Amino acid sequence: MLFTRLLGTSAVHARWLPSQCAICHAWPSHSVCAACRTEFAAPALRCVQCARRVPQGVLRCGQCLAHPPAIDACIAAVDYAYPWEALITRFKFRSEPGLAGALAALMHAAAADAPLLSTADAVLPIPLSGERLRQRGYNQALLLARALAHPRVRARWLLRTHDTLAQSSLNRSARLHNLQGAFAVSAQAPRDLGGRHLLLVDDVMTTGATLHAAASALRAAGAAHVSALVLARTP
Repeated sequence: MLFTRLLGTSAVHARWLPSQCAICHAWPSHSVCAACRTEFAAPALRCVQCARRVPQGVLRCGQCLAHPPAIDACIAAVDYAYPWEALITRFKFRSEPGLAGALAALMHAAAADAPLLSTADAVLPIPLSGERLRQRGYNQALLLARALAHPRVRARWLLRTHDTLAQSSLNRSARLHNLQGAFAVSAQAPRDLGGRHLLLVDDVMTTGATLHAAASALRAAGAAHVSALVLARTP
């Protein structure tokens, strides 16, 4: 717990420390330099509910119109593509939690013109299973959430009830089945979530199955408004 807390604290300040840009390798720089943010993290037209790219003039994609998701709104900072895919892999799988501050800065910029982050009563990172947390040593979604809105992060309100297969190895229907009953609201959350704006934070969104399952658990507990902010959306 202390290790995770220290990682979260360092992530908040990491983006202010001079270093080498992880993308173009400019030095001295921040972990992601301004030039790379401008070139590779330009705003994109996205569905307001699932953050999938949409054409000009389209507010909601056909999938969300036909099958409205459990989340009311979703913002993604970047596509899960070059150069972010490699950087997220380093952050998530190669023990580089110090990248959290720079990556969270991309998310903060993407949400700057929307009330989604500023109006959230509580920020809930998507939890890892106990086994995966022991293997990795930290929850990447928690580090991002703390770098975004540390005082409002409620890491223990949402629980992962059991281990599941890695989502990356499954198709859409299998992902949905894999996550059935995977999340629950803990006893540490308020008994009445009604009227609260809850914001889910995660690193990568592919089909949205994880966010849908987490939001469904919060809805079942009475939450009236659930939105999501993710670092990357798979094209």
